[in-house]
Amino acid sequence: MTARRPFRRSAAGITVAVLAMLVLAADQFVKYLTIEHLPLHEVVPVLGDFLQLYYIRNSGAAFSLGSEVTWIFTIALTVVAAIIVWKAFDVRSRLWAVVLGCLLGGVLGNLTDRLFREPGFAVGHVVDMISMPWMMPAIFNVADIFIVCGMITVAILVVLGIRFDGTREKDHQEAPESVAEPEIVEKDA
Repeated sequence: MTARRPFRRSAAGITVAVLAMLVLAADQFVKYLTIEHLPLHEVVPVLGDFLQLYYIRNSGAAFSLGSEVTWIFTIALTVVAAIIVWKAFDVRSRLWAVVLGCLLGGVLGNLTDRLFREPGFAVGHVVDMISMPWMMPAIFNVADIFIVCGMITVAILVVLGIRFDGTREKDHQEAPESVAEPEIVEKDA
């Protein structure tokens, strides 16, 4: 079986950028629909207790933690987005390009809320609407789904040793030097 040729840097960058824009657009579109059509703080059953829509504005992080320091999340999201863009220049792997593009889109989705939603610049509340009460008490959005799935995939790729160029870590490890056996010298008796 022949190995795939690595992505050119420009192709990887385009893949990351296009996927990030698609995820950002999907996230913001669902948030727009939520704001326009869902009642605030009311459960709308979709599949009974399995899947519900519940529109809230979250000033904090997961489980509304840190709601008094929203600006810290804005800074953190900005730093994460910048790191992903910076690392995208090193990507030559199709898989890493897809993962980083989806992850960047999710980060930008929530960063957009932090920057441009009420109550103001850099302290905006994130629009959340998806609830699965049987699984966890959290309410989340499309961006959160891409962030969580992206981070799980990053962890798996790291554990498997898959590098940004698509090669595996084990392919780059040097074989241990062969240990020379000592010479046996025969003595004449």
